[in-house]
Amino acid sequence: MSHDQQDFAGQLRQKGYRLTTQRQIVLDALCALGRHATASDVYEQLQATHPGVDRATVYRSLHLFQELGLVVTAGNNHQTVFEIAAPHPHHHLVCKQCGTELSLDGRHFDTLAQQLLAEYGFAADLRHLTLTGICQQCL
Repeated sequence: MSHDQQDFAGQLRQKGYRLTTQRQIVLDALCALGRHATASDVYEQLQATHPGVDRATVYRSLHLFQELGLVVTAGNNHQTVFEIAAPHPHHHLVCKQCGTELSLDGRHFDTLAQQLLAEYGFAADLRHLTLTGICQQCL
């Protein structure tokens, strides 16, 4: 998802933070990758154009963005991956064998959320899920 459509500077300001040049660079690198990306992927992406940005800055920025809800994380092949938060629920099916990712809309989880609340009194955060399994091609 492109971050051009979202006012990240405004969202950060609202929460008491600034969109510094380095934070903007990290956001740009994450968007340029156009997929779920590890912190290392983001770091490597920006090394060609911004070699002065260190790995710690990438990690700190991504984790701050996640805490503030600007970026979401998921577990993918035993790694944490990041992506720009979508304005609506956004889910993925990821093949454990070939790594293929399929997008899935939130309607599949509406009933599950209602059942968890009714049966367990648990309000599950189902805005961004990654489910792993085996895709049709690999079966």
